[in-house]
Amino acid sequence: MVKTIEWVNGTVMMLDQSRLPLEVSYIPCATYGKVAEGIQKLWIRGAPAIGIATAMGIALGAREITAGSYEDFMKGLDKVFDTLLATRPTAVNIKWAVDRVKGFLDRNRETGVARLKEMLVEESQRILDEDIRTNRAIGEWGAQFIKDGDTVLTHCNAGSLATGGYGTATAPMLVSREQGKKFSVIADETRPVLQGARLTAWELMQEGIPVTLITDNTAGALMRRGEINLAIVGTDRTVLNGDVANKIGTYTVAVLCREHGIPFYVAAPFSSIDFTIPTGDLIPIEERPAEEVTNVFGACRIAPEGVKVRNLAFDVTPARYVTAIITEKGAFRPDDIRRLSEPDADIDALRIRA
Repeated sequence: MVKTIEWVNGTVMMLDQSRLPLEVSYIPCATYGKVAEGIQKLWIRGAPAIGIATAMGIALGAREITAGSYEDFMKGLDKVFDTLLATRPTAVNIKWAVDRVKGFLDRNRETGVARLKEMLVEESQRILDEDIRTNRAIGEWGAQFIKDGDTVLTHCNAGSLATGGYGTATAPMLVSREQGKKFSVIADETRPVLQGARLTAWELMQEGIPVTLITDNTAGALMRRGEINLAIVGTDRTVLNGDVANKIGTYTVAVLCREHGIPFYVAAPFSSIDFTIPTGDLIPIEERPAEEVTNVFGACRIAPEGVKVRNLAFDVTPARYVTAIITEKGAFRPDDIRRLSEPDADIDALRIRA
């Protein structure tokens, strides 16, 4: 698996995914501002990956603070937190990473500031390592839903490029391959930034998994012809009632799956579940620049000058369209997400199986 992000000698090395698949290049980020720029400009994307980037960005920002006391150190970090939180509002992993780091610092407040700066680097590496283990576990729980001979549809990119490794939606595919299953994948191109065409297709080809690329508006026709057996997508935020926010077009896929009786699965690490929001209607939806729609990567204009554009980066799929949410702790019905937030939740009893 290609490394998406890593800490190397005091610098965050970020794979520039905007250049894939034509070029594999890394951008060195020596400041938290550069990390924030990378998140905003989609050098790095995918909820878990930008959570990791956020933690590493905080570690970089901490090095710029000269405060001697814990209180002044935290005041200095406020700007770092705010800058990173403002980059992409829909993905909950940025807030999750900020909250985790704040809790980590509070628990170690008696440690000197110099040591805290070192510990932030160590904590960001733990977040990266945990993400890889989490994704592997998602793969093990999700592989049960892929059978020999299946064709799996996926939308956008929720592979290792969107995470620390293994991916979320692709993890069940990778584990299924390790189990010796024969299956194939259909990848939606995912307009307007083409993450499916540029990233998912490339990743799966690198892994030797048979993949076919289609335009976004082809999926329904293939479902009607019986050529798709199940769909697995990722998520940028899942909320208390089981509603799911993911890349724009996911809702369309889910509705089509319901119409054709096809299971629709969402791979969601617990870090991407926001137990503080009751329904998907309250999820903030990012809108991105019009040029992503009117131009192909800024080079070729494909729409008339002055046309009005809506460029929603995400949509919300209501829980009723989701067959199961696959986490590192098991697969669950979306209606049971609320119960998973309870301290005494019986996780074993709530799990569902193929």
